[in-house]
Amino acid sequence: MSASPDSGLSRPPQTTRRRQLAELRGPATPPRPLDARALAALAANPGCRRRALLDGAGVDKSALAAKLGSPAPFGQSQFAIVRGNSFEAKVKADSGRELLRLIGVEDPGTVSVPELSAAGPEGRVARTALALREATAAGTWTLLDHPLLALEVAGSPVYLEPDAVVVRPDGGWTVVEIKSFPMVDGAADASKVGAAARQAAVYVLALERVAAVTEGARVAQSVLLVCPKDFSNLPTASVVDVRKQRSVTRRQLDRLTRIDEIAAALPEGVSFDVAERSAEELTAAVECVPHQYAPECLAACELAFHCRSRTRQADAVETLGRSVRGELGGLTTVGAVLAAARGEEGDPADPAVAALRRARALREEALSEAGARACR
Repeated sequence: MSASPDSGLSRPPQTTRRRQLAELRGPATPPRPLDARALAALAANPGCRRRALLDGAGVDKSALAAKLGSPAPFGQSQFAIVRGNSFEAKVKADSGRELLRLIGVEDPGTVSVPELSAAGPEGRVARTALALREATAAGTWTLLDHPLLALEVAGSPVYLEPDAVVVRPDGGWTVVEIKSFPMVDGAADASKVGAAARQAAVYVLALERVAAVTEGARVAQSVLLVCPKDFSNLPTASVVDVRKQRSVTRRQLDRLTRIDEIAAALPEGVSFDVAERSAEELTAAVECVPHQYAPECLAACELAFHCRSRTRQADAVETLGRSVRGELGGLTTVGAVLAAARGEEGDPADPAVAALRRARALREEALSEAGARACR
């Protein structure tokens, strides 16, 4: 049974869960925190228990993949990180004057910028919630720089840090996403904007949890995307509607199986301690957790190349993509698909089998006609 972030299902004590996840990760290994980008990728594949468990336990999947012999050759370059940090610093310089201009505030002196530092993530989350409540009650413009929000995912808390949140005098809360990719002639790369929207939708969900217990607060279903204008370093902004991304992400997160249930199904002694376990032990541990591979994982999960290798070894149709897998019904291997197309296996009344045989007949007909024309 799945548990939503707002469900009232009974939960084990946090100390018990943390101890269990620490044992899976390795007691001496600090947890790798989830961010909104990873959470959006996790929500895009809610059926993958492997990723849910490893992310919930804070396992370094990059190090794990390298130990398994299938390192993921992707990730954000150091240059891109430095460029992004530099642009964000420019946008927020001088008490956020540029950002406030983009929002429509001409006098930065009228905007409150509360201090959000506190001890530990729980303290920062509490301090952020207090600042949001105070700003809403005051009815003034407020800019929260790197607030910390919490969202419960599959029974475990995830801490999220948006670039900024703006509180308007009318009680509206707006997420601000600052990206270093350019906005040329008022438009940016659609794939990059889509990724930013999915990431921002996670922040919107987390903000809604605070707004639900804050009188007069409402979270905007659109976010302010700030990017460099054309090929300069001058900031410009665009309002991006994230209602669709929010709904999809919420639905997918609700489907995630609780971490406790996944961990309880593991054999005793299983560990993903990269520092202490051998490659063979880690391989066996990873294979204990069911996965759901899709080609889209290659761009979003560090373990994707390992999972793809295993899926190919099993001759599974998942290597062909989700849409193809959905069309093939009960045909679960590539071999079974080819055999059905040749008429060697499968029920002719099965629509998938009938479609495969029809496609094979059309292919042979086309090849025969092409061969006949070549001989003329």
